[in-house]
Amino acid sequence: MPIALFALALGGFGIGLTEFVIMGLLPEVAADFAVSEAVAGALISGYALAVAVGAIGLTVALTRLDRKKALVGLMIVFIAGNVLSALATSYEVMMLGRIVAALSHGAFFGIGAVVAANLVPANRKAAAISLMFAGLTVANVLGVPIGTFIGQATGWRSTFWVIASIGVVALVGMAVL
Repeated sequence: MPIALFALALGGFGIGLTEFVIMGLLPEVAADFAVSEAVAGALISGYALAVAVGAIGLTVALTRLDRKKALVGLMIVFIAGNVLSALATSYEVMMLGRIVAALSHGAFFGIGAVVAANLVPANRKAAAISLMFAGLTVANVLGVPIGTFIGQATGWRSTFWVIASIGVVALVGMAVL
């Protein structure tokens, strides 16, 4: 498999991690912003709604762009959202960071799947797409528990800094490869 697929998988890992890790950090985030855990839980719903809007809107908007440029741009949006989340000084800013990060989610996987399939011969397309989506799976199985542990041990913001760093590495990989 081309090494570029691993950059896509890493991007998928970061996106999957940011989507789900908040669940394990709700008590810490709620306490930090002095809101109930139920209110903090809306950070999950806000992300999900932004994924739905972003998937449609951004995918349509980016169809005319070069796919590599589109993926790089989406990863920049993802990184910006996670940096904003890490720096959030209020619940509202945290929600905005979650929404910004989520906007790239659906379009990244849609465009990334097409790019992954085009990186390999016809008989390897399904394997290439599954490798890219393996990043999302690994995020759920390993990344979320580790991200939750990091956030509970060193502060929830550290998890979002780690996610932003993963995004930077994926961004560089996509830009170079």
